[in-house]
Amino acid sequence: MNFDPRDRMPSDQLEALSRVFSEQLLACLDECARGRAGLFSQLMDEEEEKSWPEAARLRELAVALQSVLAQHEERNALCDEFLDLCTIHGESHPGERKLARAFLERIERGEVGSPTQEEHKPW
Repeated sequence: MNFDPRDRMPSDQLEALSRVFSEQLLACLDECARGRAGLFSQLMDEEEEKSWPEAARLRELAVALQSVLAQHEERNALCDEFLDLCTIHGESHPGERKLARAFLERIERGEVGSPTQEEHKPW
C-alpha cells in the first residue's frame, strides 16, 4: 500500500499523540496496579467497558497510534508492549494487577521494548 507523502502526519503531531498515549497509559496502569480491573481485557462486556471508559479509549488509541506509526515506518515500544499484554489470556495469565505492576516497573527501569519473558526455545 502506497501512501501519498502529503497524507503523512507531521512529526510534531505524532510526538503529541505518542505523549498523550504515554500519559494515559501511565495513569491507567497506576489505577490497575491498585486493583482496578479491565485495563488489558479486550473481552469486556458492555457493563465493564462503561465502568472504565478510559481503559477502552486507551486500547482504541493504542491501536490507532500503532497504525499511524506503521504508515510512517515508526514504532512506539510502550504502545506495542501494551497491545501485546492485552492479548494474554488463559490459565497462565498472571492477573491484571500483577501485569500492571510489572509493566510500570519495567517502564521505570527503562526496559520497555525488550522482551517481557524469556523466549521458550523448543530444544
